[in-house]
Amino acid sequence: MRALVVYESLWGNTEKVARAIADALSSRGAVDIFDTDAAPSTTDGYDLLVVGAPTHAFSMSRPSTRADAVASHSAPHEPVKGVREWVGGLHRPTADTPTLVFDTQVDEPRLPGSAAKAARHQLHDLGFDTTVMQQTFRVHGYAGPLLYGEVERAIAWISKNVAADGAHPRAA
Repeated sequence: MRALVVYESLWGNTEKVARAIADALSSRGAVDIFDTDAAPSTTDGYDLLVVGAPTHAFSMSRPSTRADAVASHSAPHEPVKGVREWVGGLHRPTADTPTLVFDTQVDEPRLPGSAAKAARHQLHDLGFDTTVMQQTFRVHGYAGPLLYGEVERAIAWISKNVAADGAHPRAA
């Protein structure tokens, strides 16, 4: 199994979840992990795709919401390209690539919307196998940190939904 993990992160919380997932998958095969600015423009050759993004303004980030996160909330990193743009640049996969999607969201206040749900729909429309429901991991405020136990919950989520051989997500 060869997995690709792609994430967008401004404060590092989504990156922490993505790295925990990549580490958990590494026992099943080769794992490549990239932020959206460095991610490959194709998923060909991968047996599994995992995508993670922070929720901004009820959905996936945009250049304006990323710039606002830096200007108004002191985010330490502003990706040039977010998950929205990275997925928008992908072509239809050559195989029915199993794909799992997650996001990070502030815990308080609980707001509607989900970057993971929006990304999952966008990936489904491209032909990716998104049968596994998206997952949300919670952070304290804008900057985080992740709520206690969220990294462990991410590892449990990936372990529950990816078979031991890593090739096919289990039915959720």
